[in-house]
Amino acid sequence: MRRISRRYHYITLVVLCIVYCTFFIAISYAASFNVPEKFIYDLTWTGIKAGTASLELINDRNKIKIISTAKSARWVSVFYTVDDRAESTLIKNENNPPESPHSPLWKRGAEGDFKGGKGGFSGESLSIGKPVNYRLKIREGRHRKDKEVIFDLSNSKATYINHLENEKKEFDVPAFVFDPISSFYYLRTLRLVVGESVYVTIFDSKKVWNVEVQVLRREKVTLPIGTFDTIVIKPLMKSEGIFYRKGDIYIWLTDDIKHIPVKLQTKVAVGHITATLIQGNY
Repeated sequence: MRRISRRYHYITLVVLCIVYCTFFIAISYAASFNVPEKFIYDLTWTGIKAGTASLELINDRNKIKIISTAKSARWVSVFYTVDDRAESTLIKNENNPPESPHSPLWKRGAEGDFKGGKGGFSGESLSIGKPVNYRLKIREGRHRKDKEVIFDLSNSKATYINHLENEKKEFDVPAFVFDPISSFYYLRTLRLVVGESVYVTIFDSKKVWNVEVQVLRREKVTLPIGTFDTIVIKPLMKSEGIFYRKGDIYIWLTDDIKHIPVKLQTKVAVGHITATLIQGNY
């Protein structure tokens, strides 16, 4: 059960995501996201409800906050409580940012359709927010974690703080780097082409990782809240963050400009864990 619960944590971060994807968050919300935006997910283990997860995007003056939570169901909490919270804070960038060195962004065509290209949104470039703070608090059974990263991207620095062990250390990072939570929103702005991969740089677990996200296929999925045309992606991550290194995670995004994460799934020692969107404001 401990192994299952740990994997449960990682998939919730993608959804929070939670766990469990890695990039700068693009803040062209008029084109891609609504603010506020909130998703609520059922987490099931081989068809049995094991908990809930949420992912929320809110405005805070000149900042954007992304808040993700994951909690175990009552029956799970009897023997293994999960109560996790992750928060990423970004500063809005009012100027046109440089493009990601990794992947093309979307372009809006003359008729409002979206086409792939390397120049971002035609007529309206994406405005990308810079991560300034990332905080992760984990309570899983007896396991506790409280870590924080303070980004100073103007000087290409990141300060890692472990609040439980009184550890503090500064690291060099690229100017274009992401925390695990904001990375997922950047992913949602990218042009995803079946058969191709996109790449992103993330700082997590006191290391800088270059993450590949494979774009696998298109698929129609039916959920309790409706039927969606989706595009299925598979992130390949080696850190302990949103893309856990020991198990494949599959994410179903709506096949449109919003790329709403409607479903996530990962295998565990016995069965699989699935996160399913049950309601949201988007």
